[in-house]
Amino acid sequence: MFVLGMDIGYSNVKLAMGESGFAPNVSLLPAGAAPLDRISEAMGQDDSVITVNLDPVLWGAFVRSEKLGPWSRSLHQDYTSTDSYRALFYGSLLLTERDSIDMLVTGLPVSQWQDEKKRKGLTKQLKGDHAVAKNKVIQVKSVEVIAQPAGACFDASFTGKDNGLIDEGRLLVIDPGYFSFDWMLLDSGNIRKEASGTSLEAMSSVLAETSQLIKDDIDGIATVEQIEEALRSAKSHVLVYGRHIDIQPYLKKAADKVATIAIEALRQSIRKEAGSIDGILLAGGGASLFAPIVENIFPRNQIIVLEQPELSNVRGFYYYGAE
Repeated sequence: MFVLGMDIGYSNVKLAMGESGFAPNVSLLPAGAAPLDRISEAMGQDDSVITVNLDPVLWGAFVRSEKLGPWSRSLHQDYTSTDSYRALFYGSLLLTERDSIDMLVTGLPVSQWQDEKKRKGLTKQLKGDHAVAKNKVIQVKSVEVIAQPAGACFDASFTGKDNGLIDEGRLLVIDPGYFSFDWMLLDSGNIRKEASGTSLEAMSSVLAETSQLIKDDIDGIATVEQIEEALRSAKSHVLVYGRHIDIQPYLKKAADKVATIAIEALRQSIRKEAGSIDGILLAGGGASLFAPIVENIFPRNQIIVLEQPELSNVRGFYYYGAE
């Protein structure tokens, strides 16, 4: 059975694919998408960009944000209904190099996943035959939409990194993504919906605050897109006035400010549960930045940060589909 785990985020697209029973092939790509005529001419230098057909318009998928020119990306709760999302979905299907997908698994932020209409709508949207390019139709036979942080749980469980907490304990999963900061409480493997939720104080807010802090400090502009690309490329600096500026101190200060707001919403949600939480699992692209704040607020709890936490959800989607 061929399984595709797909996490189409606001900053990155994460994919985990392969035949069930084997370790997945995992990739991380920029989540930029726009009609070809709106993309910078420099696009031709980027081999990762894939052309897809959103009849009658050709779109480029997996475009770095600085090449989108005047085209602004979608950053709202109806993201899954946009042409940008569909272009990235079609591009993801093309990357499988297959004519059919047996099982596709993806996720939604907790607050959206709790909306049954939203969940069923996305399932219907992704399932079926998709004319992704000229003379190319790819069939998706089955679709599962799960809560975004649940992917990290399946990743931790499959790799044995959960230390048995998923099956036997009360595990709080925290997933700081680009658009949303999600949390989910598991009690012996069962989701406690009343103690799970979403805040919009996420990585997009951290990057915007980082950009402002740099401007205030050195009177120079490091755009959100520059900082975003540096993080994607695992670089610790951006170029401002021809100088390498270390972004780590600014990121930490920005994360401290944003995380305080997001975690306060989390604490309100779990206020009746906090004393009996056995462990905390951190996932998502902002895991390393949010980890020190989480450790300070929950000093008595075991904190688990998975390897390459930005890919933990999509790996879990794959393992869920494979099982």
